[in-house]
Amino acid sequence: MRTAARILIAAIALLHFYIAWFEMFAWQTRGPQVFTTFPADLFAQTVQMAANQGLYNAFLAAGLVWSLLIKEARWQTNIAVCFLVFVAIAGVFGAATVTIKTLFLQTVPAVIALILLYQNRKLTGSGTEQ
Repeated sequence: MRTAARILIAAIALLHFYIAWFEMFAWQTRGPQVFTTFPADLFAQTVQMAANQGLYNAFLAAGLVWSLLIKEARWQTNIAVCFLVFVAIAGVFGAATVTIKTLFLQTVPAVIALILLYQNRKLTGSGTEQ
């Protein structure tokens, strides 16, 4: 179960690195293709805002990667839980303010990873087993 959680955490980190790249560097080129309901003329006007959002997504991804590099299992789990909760909350907010798809792209995978981590902690008794 711990391996499944780690794989999912890595996938979520990759997704957030992609989102960061998209918002920071491809907002004006790919943005209109992805966000078809957003007026095309506003992409140039919102490039700095999108880049700022991208930076926050990069922080989420970096935190998840950091959690995978921690050797001590309890702290690895604690840091992973912290950043997965951040991702889940960001997904809920994105679903409420932008598109419901955000819930399925961000929140659902984060919640699944949290459940896997919880099940691992429950199975091992303390969450300290590698």
